[in-house]
Amino acid sequence: MNETYKINIAGLERELPICPLNEKMSIGAFVMFSDVELTVASAKALLEKSPDFDVILTAESKGIPLAYEMSRQSGKPYVVARKSVKLYMTNPVSLTVKSITTANEQTLYLSSEKAEMIKGKNVLIVDDVISTGESLKVLEKLVLYSEGDIAGKCAVLAEGDAAERSDIIFLQKLPLFFK
Repeated sequence: MNETYKINIAGLERELPICPLNEKMSIGAFVMFSDVELTVASAKALLEKSPDFDVILTAESKGIPLAYEMSRQSGKPYVVARKSVKLYMTNPVSLTVKSITTANEQTLYLSSEKAEMIKGKNVLIVDDVISTGESLKVLEKLVLYSEGDIAGKCAVLAEGDAAERSDIIFLQKLPLFFK
């Protein structure tokens, strides 16, 4: 039988599968894709806790549904830092990140058009889960490169030590599971 972890997020109960990260540690797998009810409720709850902002920035791909829904509810635009350069992107800037949930380093790209959307704006950085904070650091650097101001940093869940951070907004703590 697979182990799960029960968690209440924005008034909704979910059971997260516990997945081995390595020989010593497992994580609760949180995936918002296809869970529209949770995405809508989480977006509403995060917007209630967030400071004033002009634009939302997220990384491809797990933060996209949340950023979209927060954009829809707030009426403010969102920007996605992409994992690869697309044909329509002009003069993209790139920064590299090593996340806890991916095996290899990832590079995030922002086109000059998207950087222009951030320039001079108060930017709310949005993600599904903040764990090591590495993805967050890259998004922060993209905001600064684009001459934007960081209004706030938020996620649905803060995993492990991230839950002790005072510089992020989150809805619920997610523990790490040690063997």
